[in-house]
Amino acid sequence: MTKKKELILLILSDFLMINTAYCVYYLLRVETGWIKYANPPSFIVPMFVIYIYWLVLFSLSGLYQHWFFKSRFDEFISIVKSIFVGCFILFFLIFIDDFLRDAQVISRLLILIYWFFMVLYVSLGRILIRSFQMKMLEKGIGVKNTIIVGSGKNACELLDMIKKYPKLGYKFIGFIGVDEENRNGDEIGKLNELKEIIHRDKIEVVLVASEQKTKNVLLDTINYCADENVSVKIMPELYEIISGMAKTQQIYGLPLMEVKTELMSFPAKMAKRLIDIFISLFVLVLLSPFLLITAFLIKLTSKGPVFYTQKRLGKNGKEFKVIKFRSMVQDAEKKSGPTWADKDDPRVTAIGRFMRRVRLDEVPQFLNVLKNDMSIVGPRPERPFFVEQLKKEIPYYSRRLSVKPGITGWAQVKHTYDTSIEDVKTKLQYDFYYIENMSLSLDIRIMIFTILVVFTMKGH
Repeated sequence: MTKKKELILLILSDFLMINTAYCVYYLLRVETGWIKYANPPSFIVPMFVIYIYWLVLFSLSGLYQHWFFKSRFDEFISIVKSIFVGCFILFFLIFIDDFLRDAQVISRLLILIYWFFMVLYVSLGRILIRSFQMKMLEKGIGVKNTIIVGSGKNACELLDMIKKYPKLGYKFIGFIGVDEENRNGDEIGKLNELKEIIHRDKIEVVLVASEQKTKNVLLDTINYCADENVSVKIMPELYEIISGMAKTQQIYGLPLMEVKTELMSFPAKMAKRLIDIFISLFVLVLLSPFLLITAFLIKLTSKGPVFYTQKRLGKNGKEFKVIKFRSMVQDAEKKSGPTWADKDDPRVTAIGRFMRRVRLDEVPQFLNVLKNDMSIVGPRPERPFFVEQLKKEIPYYSRRLSVKPGITGWAQVKHTYDTSIEDVKTKLQYDFYYIENMSLSLDIRIMIFTILVVFTMKGH
């Protein structure tokens, strides 16, 4: 079952079960006569509002994330926790409402009954869907094409587990051989052919069970899968599990450590996009007088256009034109070609040096944010020429292109402008930290740091 179909099923199930719980609760609260009402509460509007409330809460709690053999018990615990938090919030809302209307205290006790109905009906809906999914997997419907990196003892043991438990949902396609390992009869290619195999055989899951657990094997696998819509899971060594170095998911005793592919949940992505749009519009409107003055000074002090556009690579290597105020002399790279900017670059104009210190040259990029080419926070977009160079120097550089680039980022508030390949390597560590820890709270923290940089004029 695809992620989209699964999501639709979950939303429909929750719609039915949440509203059923509300109907039972409403009948119990109103029709039993336990609580006397001068004007009984309405039915339809509160039911719609309460459903939207739970839909948002469940989304924020991760209850609509893709399920690909997940423990039903773990999902049940997540549902109980989410409903407990939701009912706890409702309890205080009802308490405030009762206080303002001087209602009887018994009405607040009914929230416990509502909590019970919610847990009962929502859990029942999920159990039915998950049972249906497992039955489909057992019949081979909805299984995911899977390859195993490695062809030695570990890989064969992993294959035995996959065949033993079809509920795992893995359809074995073949082994990906590592040069140092013995060739297996089911080997369909080598590690350097991984990207071609993923496309050719429509691979959805890559399991790493190589005897050669070297840094290069893991990095190469992640690098080849970086731009592909595949799930990567690693079978850790025994000592890693025992020592607690690896957080694993065990299904039927099979330990697998998943490489994070979905960097942010769908609700978080939506919230990030809405924040991007709101802040971009606010900044452009608020600073419009200063932007007009800046444009006038650029035109007055040097020849050439006010704005500078340049091809950059965005998410998944998509090309777009970044928009900035021109801070260098016109045709700065006409003779030398693409070069790294220097801290005291003679090509930078007087007004350009000031703009860089307060990051004013970056402000037009909010237009790129509105066009959805960029985000406010993310790794800085790089030029295609340098990306090709960096991919040769840094094999795992492609991982940086897995997210939307940003106007500011963790690397920008922690390091200076790129002036060499060494600077890029240093900043790359900050970029990877951001990518692996993406969250709205980290974005807000970076924005605050950026504002401090602007006001203290510590830009470069």
